[in-house]
Amino acid sequence: MVNEPTAVAAKGSDFRFPDAPEEEKYSVCVHCGFCLEVCPTYQAWGDENHSPRGRVYLIKACAEGELPLDESVIDPVFTCLDCRACETVCPSGVQVGALVEEARGQVFYARDAEGKRDPVMRFFLRGVFPRPARLRIIRRLMRFYQKSGLQKLARSTGVLRVLPPQVREMEDVIPEIGRGPAIDVLPETIAPQGERKATAALFTGCVMDVFFSDVNEATARVLVRNGVEVRVPKDQICCGALQVHAGDRDMAREMAKRNIEVFERAGADYVAINAAGCGAALKEYPELFRDDPAWRDRAVQFSSRVRDISQLLVEVGFDPPKAELPMAVTYHDACHLFHAQKIRYEPRSLLKSVPGLTLCEMPDSDRCCGSAGIYNLTHPAMANELLERKMDDVPEGVDAIVMGNPGCMMQIRLGVKRRNQPLRVMHTVEVLDLAYRREGSR
Repeated sequence: MVNEPTAVAAKGSDFRFPDAPEEEKYSVCVHCGFCLEVCPTYQAWGDENHSPRGRVYLIKACAEGELPLDESVIDPVFTCLDCRACETVCPSGVQVGALVEEARGQVFYARDAEGKRDPVMRFFLRGVFPRPARLRIIRRLMRFYQKSGLQKLARSTGVLRVLPPQVREMEDVIPEIGRGPAIDVLPETIAPQGERKATAALFTGCVMDVFFSDVNEATARVLVRNGVEVRVPKDQICCGALQVHAGDRDMAREMAKRNIEVFERAGADYVAINAAGCGAALKEYPELFRDDPAWRDRAVQFSSRVRDISQLLVEVGFDPPKAELPMAVTYHDACHLFHAQKIRYEPRSLLKSVPGLTLCEMPDSDRCCGSAGIYNLTHPAMANELLERKMDDVPEGVDAIVMGNPGCMMQIRLGVKRRNQPLRVMHTVEVLDLAYRREGSR
């Protein structure tokens, strides 16, 4: 049963549903224009409506009844990448991401009320991602598709041409699906090596555990190596980020409640996360419950324990690897790690601690790669333009591009494939795990 929040939109506003954008968020924008130079859509199109301050103005006008909730507002709200680069440079602290997500919620429920539901989107938002059993079935089917020869057959016969180009390209860069999701493979509790510094409950996620379960396993190994007891709650579910981005805030709240309860029972000092988008969503659970004092307090307590893996390792103290790892790498700042969570130093600290590894900084490393959740599927032209710029910025002579988000990993794998470059795409924790494992082989 989906429970709606108690707050309602202002009288006279075309935002007719609960959980509307708040005046205290949009009223602080002074339209200074600092955000223009960092906004990917404004840089591409030069259209004020597709700038952060333009979107804030449209949301304000709609909230105050000066504009109807029509395509003049809906299009700019949904073409936003929600990358939060504007928030990093905003001197007034405007929460553009929250405003955009709340406005999308109004659109989602308006279309719902008008009978204009997208059945496919609704199926995935409510019928797949909140249901771990169904995600496991999809994972097993994908593994069968890869291992049985069906993938080779589909590619050789040209059957995949019926798919949209962006979906066809993504199919080509899906990693090899491993033996099983980490949530099933890992034990419920893994004792640390040496003295126990802390306990951490591992958030395995959905996309990360479907496509990159090996990253979850590497995360557990690295935490254990550094004195952290790892707990793996088996009844956790997807974080709800995709639902928030799509505007389905009621479903996101139900998923958040489930996770809060599960991780409360885990009783760990920290909640460890290795996906930037998920980490940002988990840390922003209090925003979903802003009008529900009981759940807001629990959400605040939960979110206060959430740490990105790089953040957690630096906080508890990590052992620099002892074995040489002769690699040259560059680092891509995932938007929801850099801009949403303000984490920049910690991943670089981990990489720089590896003997023999050279970190070559990427120009504009915090510019969005175009993944942005499922933006690369819903807005492929803009996503492709951003991906090309990202690949242009990769320094020459590196062996790998490193980052901390599965969506970025998929998108940049596509960029590497298109350019036929011999580059590895790695998660930050994979690099550290590889260095630790080389210690044992010396």
